Amino acid sequence: MTPEDIAHHDPSGMRSLILNFPRQVEEAVAIGEAAKIKFPISKIKNIVVSGLGGSAIGGDLLRSFLADEVRVPIAVSRNYSLPEYVDGESLVIVSSYSGNTEETVSSHKDAARRKAKVLCITSGGAVKQFALKKKQPVIEIPGGLPPRAALGYSFFPTLIVLSKLGFFKPKKKEIEETILLLKEKARLYGDAAAQDNPALRIAQTLWGKLPVVYSSVDRFDTVNVRWRGQISENAKSLAYGHVFPELNHNEIVGWEVLKEPMKKIHVVILRDNGDNPRIQLRMNITKEIIRDLADGVTEVRSEGKSMLARMFSLLYLGDWVSFYLAMVNGVDPTPVKKIDFLKNELAKVAAKN
Repeated sequence: MTPEDIAHHDPSGMRSLILNFPRQVEEAVAIGEAAKIKFPISKIKNIVVSGLGGSAIGGDLLRSFLADEVRVPIAVSRNYSLPEYVDGESLVIVSSYSGNTEETVSSHKDAARRKAKVLCITSGGAVKQFALKKKQPVIEIPGGLPPRAALGYSFFPTLIVLSKLGFFKPKKKEIEETILLLKEKARLYGDAAAQDNPALRIAQTLWGKLPVVYSSVDRFDTVNVRWRGQISENAKSLAYGHVFPELNHNEIVGWEVLKEPMKKIHVVILRDNGDNPRIQLRMNITKEIIRDLADGVTEVRSEGKSMLARMFSLLYLGDWVSFYLAMVNGVDPTPVKKIDFLKNELAKVAAKN
């Protein structure tokens, strides 16, 4: 794949955004460190992150990463209203990159009605305006990016602020390792001419296929969702997935009747050495069951020492896979015309009302 090929299919510069992601993480960390947010956390019984799409993934990562460390439950709400249990003892993190996501704007107002403690993370828009009106704290992040390309901004400032509030111990060493690993991988994945570029190799394997992503439910469920979302938005190609062990109790049986369509499915298994030993065994057995039924099975292992680095090693690889798949599909990864059309149609109905 030549630089000319990439320039032709990527006029909006998605490659540069992915390549510069390590720098974004550094900037996001600085934003989190500079934020002065204070809440009395002793009475907070739950944390709810309200967001959609790229803005919600940061909340999902918080939930997955902190599952065994934070005593209060963390949930992600992708809706116009919040769960019924949200009240004055809830911390609602309103996450909207643009600040104008209609579902999030609605749930933001719902949080105020319920007198929840609210923390907003946004680049501006209606969320910022409402927060200032209600005197709610705002973590303001740089705007102008596709929300899916702003994952660093949606995750790291919130992680650091929650740490400073006292919900868990600081993650300085883990963050430093993650940034170093991302910089190393940026050099490798960003070189489309490199014969040992795994992101390009996986993308070429997935060309013309329906990717199905499998992973463990612990920690890597969100990484799984991110892979599928990035393939859909960047490569304009459908992708599906499931998690172990649940898929072994239902979906595995579905690999039986549709023999011809199954030959167009390529399974990607995201693996981590920290996966439960029984999960690892399930992955091995499942691979043997479906190997001859699918187009093939590709296994990808996380890298790094800390859990944070391992999660982001797979996240970042998935971003690059989705970009190169867009290139081999011959599509511009940046525009999301169907989402834009949907929003415009929704706006027409809102205007009439």
